[in-house]
Amino acid sequence: MGRRSRISWALYDWGNSAFATTVMAGFFPVFFKEYWASDLSATDSTFWLGLGNSVASVLMVLFAPLIGALADQGSNKKRFLLLFAFLGALMTSSLFLIAAGMWPVALAFYALGIIGFSGSIVPYDALLVDVAEEKDLDRVSALGYAFGYLGGGLLFALNVLMVLMPDRFGLENSGQAVRISFLMVGLWWGAFSIPLMLFVHEQHPRPADKHILRNALREIVENLREVRRFRTVALFLLAYWLYIDGVDTIVRMAVDYGLAIGFESSDLLTALLITQFVGFPAALLFGHIGARHGPKRGIMIALMAYIIIVFWAWRMQSMWEFYGLAVAIGMVQGGIQSLSRSLYARLIPADRAGMFFGVYNMLGKFAAVIGPLLVGGVTVLSGDSRLGILSVLVLFVAGFVVLQRVAPPTQTEN
Repeated sequence: MGRRSRISWALYDWGNSAFATTVMAGFFPVFFKEYWASDLSATDSTFWLGLGNSVASVLMVLFAPLIGALADQGSNKKRFLLLFAFLGALMTSSLFLIAAGMWPVALAFYALGIIGFSGSIVPYDALLVDVAEEKDLDRVSALGYAFGYLGGGLLFALNVLMVLMPDRFGLENSGQAVRISFLMVGLWWGAFSIPLMLFVHEQHPRPADKHILRNALREIVENLREVRRFRTVALFLLAYWLYIDGVDTIVRMAVDYGLAIGFESSDLLTALLITQFVGFPAALLFGHIGARHGPKRGIMIALMAYIIIVFWAWRMQSMWEFYGLAVAIGMVQGGIQSLSRSLYARLIPADRAGMFFGVYNMLGKFAAVIGPLLVGGVTVLSGDSRLGILSVLVLFVAGFVVLQRVAPPTQTEN
């Protein structure tokens, strides 16, 4: 559990976060609406984008526990991480090849990219217990998210410059710049997976036999029953399922919402950059809050901030307010994610971290099924994008209420 292994583990977040920033939150929603699906209406493209996100999330709901259980068998966390990372990087790079109007193909590649991204997160999260001792979980988890914000933000900044000034980079137009950006994300993702592959080693190995799939399936059933017996773990998972829905929905639908209420795409991309670079120090700060005051308290602070953010977004009128929201989101997004991970790591058995984090990620991705569909559905039914974003409020409030009932880790059954 040395410094090199922790940094190598965190560098994977540096690499794969480029997909979350440049692709998911940044260019894909804009390029999908204005290039691949330009023949669709604004509400229809919002619906299909939400559906694509949701289908990918449904598949992760079905398979995340199995991925985690298989990764636990014979210490396969790194192998599964690299398998899904390769899938995601390949699909992202392939977006470069898709021509205008081919929105179903672009959406399919995007969904496969999400599966690669999300599938790799299951073993990546589980490796936290292999690179950090319990007293360091909050800070190391925060380090991963902080690296993700900085690494993803740096590449995103370069990509935004390419789009805004394509002639300076020898490119024909902004469209070509976006397509090249997808290729760069795939290469970036792959390159920063290498340190983890070389320098991170599993500290809680488990024996495996030839019946690895059967054992994994049996373990899923046994551990799901066990999760139900741990009241604190079950309550936390319910709270996480609710509030992370709102977090993921805001990440995936913010740019689409901004476009729907009349803001320029270049301004929205600038706002996303602000979120990234504010998120770097903010994630580290939340790591210190978690270490000093407990991760639960830090999560509740972030949830109160998100409730205010949703109300603000509902009433937002000008672009400067979107910039203000970008700062506010950057201050809490990485914190709520990193402290959720470190709190959960305290509640579960280290030698079964893969499977338990499979359940954790399954709930996170199942929440992401509801959120985008909720926003898209309310928007279509009401014809008002503002009511669509306001609907996310219920998820943060419900998550806050349930989290209040979660006992501190020292009081759990574990």
